[in-house]
Amino acid sequence: MNQRRSTRVEVNGWLILDKPVGMTSTHAVSRLKRIYNGKKAGHAGTLDPLASGILPVAFGEATKTVPFVQDGEKAYRFTVTFGAETDSDDSDGTVTRTSELRPRAEEVAAALPSFTGTILQTPPAYSAIKINGERAYDLARDGETVEIAARPVTIHALRLVSCTPEAAVIEAECGKGTYVRAIARDLGRMLGCLGHVTALRRTRVGPFTEVDAISLESLDEPEVAAQALLSVEAGLTEVPCVVVDRDGASRLRRGQSLILRGRDAPAGGAAYAACGGVPVAFGEVERGELVPSRVFNLPF
Repeated sequence: MNQRRSTRVEVNGWLILDKPVGMTSTHAVSRLKRIYNGKKAGHAGTLDPLASGILPVAFGEATKTVPFVQDGEKAYRFTVTFGAETDSDDSDGTVTRTSELRPRAEEVAAALPSFTGTILQTPPAYSAIKINGERAYDLARDGETVEIAARPVTIHALRLVSCTPEAAVIEAECGKGTYVRAIARDLGRMLGCLGHVTALRRTRVGPFTEVDAISLESLDEPEVAAQALLSVEAGLTEVPCVVVDRDGASRLRRGQSLILRGRDAPAGGAAYAACGGVPVAFGEVERGELVPSRVFNLPF
């Protein structure tokens, strides 16, 4: 039997989606693959269905740069509603405890510094963290008691945008692995009023911000969709770039290390090489050489 050939095409680059509330990240990627008819795509950091905002989606060769974006700094704007705690720490869950207490704005502002810096945070029971090979949210949905160990996370800043007796709007800047729902839960416990997230928007992931984002509806226009696709190297803007010639590029593409020359060459750490403005490979700089870990199959 002849296998049906795929009609999908090679698409390379980044699309920064302004994901709407109610859609899963997986569904969003599927929609974008259909729009661009792309063969391969993946996202850099899951957004819950409750959340809206920045969902970076990589196509083709850009999928190789996902770890750099995913490990980048994040920013969120979220609403904490006081008076109740839920089993999921957001409004999708079941209320487990309530409180009649309500905090004053100055009390909320005074509590926020306790959650900045490198702190130990216990992720929500309904999270994607694996416990003995099973996702925590799957165990929780099956009625099992989920115990997740606290882990260090880094929260750079928390700013109180507005506050009423019933809810507070907060902006957060944080590192990888931070759960905003856990911030809301722990803030409510510290204030004695309990709390959970009722609105959440991600405003930054690594190098991408709301300025780069586009809605699904806008992508219905072919011209808009074409212009919205960013380059592969857009996911590498926070990584040092080494400019190489064609001989150096060919060496790197064969998986061979390359001696870096010039005073602008990075002394160590992650870096990527580009030839004629086209990314060639990325890897680690060790003892003055770029040792490639992945190469790009892009013409230069």
